[in-house]
Amino acid sequence: MSIEIPVLRLGMAGYTGEQQKFALAAAAAASNGRARWEIAAFTEADGWWLDGGRTVLLPDQHLRVQPATASDRPVQLALSDVDRPVAFSVPVTAPGFRPAVTFQLGEQGDTTRVLNLFSDWLEVMLSQFALASSIAENQPRLASGSWEVLRGSDLLAVVDLKLGAGVRPGVTSKDFVEASWCIRDHGAVVIPPGYPRASVSQVMWQYAQRSERELLPSHYRSQPLYFRRPPRLPQRQLKDAHLLVIRELAANPGMNFNGLQQATGLGTEALARVLSALYVVGSITSNPKRASAPVLRAAVADDGTVANSDIFQSVMDSKPRPPDLPRRVISDMTAPVPLMRD
Repeated sequence: MSIEIPVLRLGMAGYTGEQQKFALAAAAAASNGRARWEIAAFTEADGWWLDGGRTVLLPDQHLRVQPATASDRPVQLALSDVDRPVAFSVPVTAPGFRPAVTFQLGEQGDTTRVLNLFSDWLEVMLSQFALASSIAENQPRLASGSWEVLRGSDLLAVVDLKLGAGVRPGVTSKDFVEASWCIRDHGAVVIPPGYPRASVSQVMWQYAQRSERELLPSHYRSQPLYFRRPPRLPQRQLKDAHLLVIRELAANPGMNFNGLQQATGLGTEALARVLSALYVVGSITSNPKRASAPVLRAAVADDGTVANSDIFQSVMDSKPRPPDLPRRVISDMTAPVPLMRD
């Protein structure tokens, strides 16, 4: 098994280009076998650094971070909505504001400490990445069912399409190198207390956002593609690009990779990443027999034959849609199917 090191992304607000160089050095110093840090767009980041000297406390516990240069835009946040680690470089000048985590930007030991602290807070996600990497590695031989992942007698994870995925906190991809995937009878597995649980779709979706592995099968770059079902995820996790591709495939079943590029304007790498994420959660298929019902009718020829007969069976994409689940008439093509909400 190849060992994947997850990438964690640091977003910054209120800093000059010269100050961001300190952050680049800190990211390199904090990268290790557990995670690798890189600087990223603010909205895409796993953790935030905010310049305390440019942070203003507004009414209703909102923060406004003033830009360092005229070409940048201010950032405004509601503290109650912050869902990721955040730290402020000193000095913090907003009267009455006492952030929980501060650091000295120019001190490498201090910046490394903060990023390591961020990694600790993101431990569950890092462990889920390690599990998802093992799923992707073992995918060809994994069938639908209940699985325990063991390293010797140690239980690393449990994967069950009904219960979800539970993984022991603190495990890394290295722990899965010599692990065994052991299938169990349905209903025979239990996710132990203390093993954070998430749906298999959630685990694989987050993995697809970070992995550098080629997750999209090669034939998905040439064969017709079809919309299968909505991602079983909170809607806020889908970006505009995902919704755009879903809309195109729902409206125009059978589009291929090149056609999607022309319709969406996405570059090759960006489109491949979007399709990879939709693929690992079972939302797209190259087999029209597995497409959603309106797409299936469009893909069947006059003589009743189906254009493509290959089937992708996987632990990520193996649960059929219940036949009695009512279907929604597609009218709003921004999101052509109902998505999970928080």
